[in-house]
Amino acid sequence: MTTPVTLAIDTARERLQLALILTDGTADTEIRDIAKGHAEIIFPAIDALLARHGLAYKDLQRIGVSTGPGSFTGLRIGLSAARGLGVALDISVIGIPSLVALSLSRPGPSELIVDARRDQAYRQRFSGPGKPLGAPELADLTQSLETAARTAPDDPTIDIVLLARFAASADPAAFPPDPTYIRPADAKPQTRAQVARQ
Repeated sequence: MTTPVTLAIDTARERLQLALILTDGTADTEIRDIAKGHAEIIFPAIDALLARHGLAYKDLQRIGVSTGPGSFTGLRIGLSAARGLGVALDISVIGIPSLVALSLSRPGPSELIVDARRDQAYRQRFSGPGKPLGAPELADLTQSLETAARTAPDDPTIDIVLLARFAASADPAAFPPDPTYIRPADAKPQTRAQVARQ
């Protein structure tokens, strides 16, 4: 059984991560450390990844994308690119929450505690890779580490190849490409120049 040609995109943090899974199951990656400017480089980076294997966009059969939590702007760029390609190519786009993606590198049951800043943590338990036990929660970072008998939170870096392999076989209906927000966005509507209502 051949593997669908799958592109994975992760822009949730201060890097652009891409992975390509080919029909024989082999993988290739394009990873660039970048705090800002994902929008300017994402498509040239995808072009380069495809070109290395003599492929074009029309050869893609699936797209996987991380949905957060993560950088608000970064997430929107990755999700917009994935959704746009999905519509243009008429292929499935699989949205994978960042904590689910992180669980893929844990071989058995796990509990993820990721620093969410402001002394908070994103916390979720899994019965196995990609198998959550309940919804993620926002919790106190120090208390979460104490109850889990840990001194530091988990590394929030997603293994983009594992995300791509998961997306290659995941049910699109179970993983829609919608942003995952555990904490409300920091952005506030501007009111300084707002016209008073009558």
